[in-house]
Amino acid sequence: MSVNKFGRILNFTTWGESHGSAIGCVIDGVPPRINLSEEDIQTWLDRRKPGQSRFTSQRQEPDKIEILSGVFENKTTGAPVSLIIRNVDARSRDYGEIADKYRPGHADYTYDAKYGIRDYRGGGRSSARETASRVAAGAIARKVLDSIIPGKINIRSALIQIGNQSINRQHWDNSEIEKNPFWCPDAIAAKNWEKYLEKIRKDGSSVGAIIEVTATGIPVGIGEPIYGKIDSELAMAMMSINAVKGVEVGEGMAAASLTGEENADEMYTENGNVKFKSNKSGGVLGGITTGQDIVVRFAVKPTSSILSERKTIDKSGVETKISTKGRHDPCVGIRAAPVGEAMMALVLADQLLRHRAQIGSIDF
Repeated sequence: MSVNKFGRILNFTTWGESHGSAIGCVIDGVPPRINLSEEDIQTWLDRRKPGQSRFTSQRQEPDKIEILSGVFENKTTGAPVSLIIRNVDARSRDYGEIADKYRPGHADYTYDAKYGIRDYRGGGRSSARETASRVAAGAIARKVLDSIIPGKINIRSALIQIGNQSINRQHWDNSEIEKNPFWCPDAIAAKNWEKYLEKIRKDGSSVGAIIEVTATGIPVGIGEPIYGKIDSELAMAMMSINAVKGVEVGEGMAAASLTGEENADEMYTENGNVKFKSNKSGGVLGGITTGQDIVVRFAVKPTSSILSERKTIDKSGVETKISTKGRHDPCVGIRAAPVGEAMMALVLADQLLRHRAQIGSIDF
């Protein structure tokens, strides 16, 4: 299986399957002498791990990180940083009944068609379990960002829609995001989502979600035109997350309904600094940062593993029916929020290192 690596200067390769003995990643291009401990990574993994509420999979994985290489006396050495997360609560027997059947909406059929073999235990490599490795790599990317621009860059995510239930942006409060199991900035919406998702869960069904990821403190001038655009790499990063079916930057799809006057982020100066009256561009123009907040949204489809019986075929092409038992997320988008942050951090860290290599100093 090829293309398991993402990034250029700062790049990472993930490995492992959902029900294998472990998963992990190797991060290359990490500058030396950056303070790094397992605790620095664990704090971010704890936000993504399953079983933290009744609205996520009840698989009990501690997601305990182990650093295998690239760190000496709590400092990076410049060598590849290798990380491992051992799987301790896989229940492969839950998937025995679907070993020869394809789940509609899942990658079962396409993996089998391409490789002629698939790991049906939790989806193997196509499982969202793989995203724990991305969050671990993203934790290191945050340390790289802070080493380049200390204390300036902040990345946060929020769920703005679950199923057909959206937030009211007038109720947006960043302090609410960490107070509920949905990473929701709208306290009223979060309460409504509890009832809504509880019914979905009890029905054995699932729904999708939209996650918004914002990065503040990014200086102007980061990114490259044409094939190294920062927004195109962010789109690729977010689209690579399991179950993501759509990505937009700034106004995104809504920009098509605006006039040129409405879409233009008017500019002015204040104390000699360039300012903008709006941010419909999402902080990127021509693939290069404007110095404004970078705003990316991505849509996650409903979890494919559901109890509701669906029509499908088996490996022999015989029509049959399928119902997936086991422990699954009624809305996998909830745990995708920390993953989106990680991918944002990885793209930004890679872009900043590339900028420094080509241009030199970074102004902020």
